[in-house]
Amino acid sequence: QVQLVESGGGLVQAGGSLRLSCVISGRFFGPYEMTEEMSWFRQAPGMQRELVASINWNTGDPYYADSVKGRFTISRDSTKNTMYLQMDKLKPDDTAIYYCYRTNGLGQYDAWGQGTQVTIAS
Repeated sequence: QVQLVESGGGLVQAGGSLRLSCVISGRFFGPYEMTEEMSWFRQAPGMQRELVASINWNTGDPYYADSVKGRFTISRDSTKNTMYLQMDKLKPDDTAIYYCYRTNGLGQYDAWGQGTQVTIAS
């Protein structure tokens, strides 16, 4: 069973920075259970959950939503089974609960974390 645990959220002023982490744990058997991709989603109050960024676990190729391009950087350390999201130039609109998701070798989201709160004060 895969478990994801996020950390690093908090309250910062607009223009500030935060670094989120997501640790992956579990035992994987076979190529279909391996981590293919990791993603960060966020959900603001009253809003739908949206994809913020994702990273191919093998190649490190990133994807960013337009709203965070140039401000957020996704990375991973496969030796530590950990994904990161460096968030710079934060805006009040970035306020949300941030969740990490795992995509397995079948291309399915099969795990997500409990979320970490990010609050940006104007």
